[in-house]
Parts: sequence; C-alpha cells; structure tokens
Amino acid sequence: MICSVAEGDDKPLKYPLMFQVSAVLLLNKIDLLPHVAFDVERFRADALRVNPRLEIIPLSCTTGEGIDSWLSWLEKRSGAKGS
Repeated sequence: MICSVAEGDDKPLKYPLMFQVSAVLLLNKIDLLPHVAFDVERFRADALRVNPRLEIIPLSCTTGEGIDSWLSWLEKRSGAKGS
C-alpha cells in the first residue's frame, strides 16, 4: 500500500482494512514533511496497532530516500538478487 504524507496521518484508523491486509506500506512524499501537518510517530503507531506485522518504508521519489529499502523488500519477496 502507498500512503502520502500529504493525505494526513489519520488513515490507519480511518481505513483499517487496507492496513490489515497489507504486508508493506510505502510512506511516500516524506520530502514534504516540513510543509504538512503529519505526525510520523502517530501514523506508525496507529498502523502497527492495526497490523503489527506491517513493514513501513518511508520514501521520497523526489529525493530518492528510501528507494533502496523498497527495492530490497521487492528483491527479498521475489527471490531475485541485485546485480
């Protein structure tokens, strides 16, 4: 699942089913955190309360932060090895 910080930090409790059935959550647009009202710790705590096994990967497609973590997650799940 992909959530954007611009959407607000209330989503885990507002839409719990999406979080319950997901294995990974990409918290996207983290480069916008200085400009939006988004409590990362609240979001993480609520998401993990709904699904304690959820892996949360913060990332920014603009800066590239977190992309390596996302690719590693994909490689582990697919059995592929990076070159």
